[in-house]
Amino acid sequence: MTTLLVIAKAPLPGRVKTRLTPPFSPHEAARLAEAALVDTLHAVAAAPAERRVLVLDGAPGPWLPPGFEVVPQCAGGLDERLAAAFAGCAGPALLIGMDTPQVTPELLTVDFEGREALFGPAEDGGFWALGLAAPDPELLRGVPMSTPTTGAIQRQRLVAAGLRVGDLPSLRDVDTAADAEAVAAGAPHGRFAAELARLGAVAGR
Repeated sequence: MTTLLVIAKAPLPGRVKTRLTPPFSPHEAARLAEAALVDTLHAVAAAPAERRVLVLDGAPGPWLPPGFEVVPQCAGGLDERLAAAFAGCAGPALLIGMDTPQVTPELLTVDFEGREALFGPAEDGGFWALGLAAPDPELLRGVPMSTPTTGAIQRQRLVAAGLRVGDLPSLRDVDTAADAEAVAAGAPHGRFAAELARLGAVAGR
């Protein structure tokens, strides 16, 4: 069985989803971030896994469902924090972020048979999921993060290490208001879509 890892920030105003401001206020952006995180955690909770681990920058809140271990993120850049998350796993692991609230338990039900790595590209050039049958932190360290070529570089790092890579479907990250609208439209029954609609109704957007 696989360990499912979620790397996230606690949804506090001014610390999460800052690219949603404007048009949303920092408090509204934090509400959207919390909804995205809750959708993500509930998808992970419903997927088969040996362990479910939230790798968290900040403190857990009432949004955390039962069944998760919580471990703090290490210091350093995102590549170091992702590497450290994998370093805490002794067997197959799949890591995702909190930026794809449209993720489903089905997408997270993965099989490494015949493959040593799984890669889920994001439409912005990054990646929303990374799976390693035998976690090796060095496969992530030094990969430039949050660039239009992050995903391509990370995937090439896996191939260069001789790993057979299986590709997962491409998903759209929520970074901007346009992303939020598109993701909510594609997953209209989630908490994220409901919160976006509520904020729009309150603001008359």
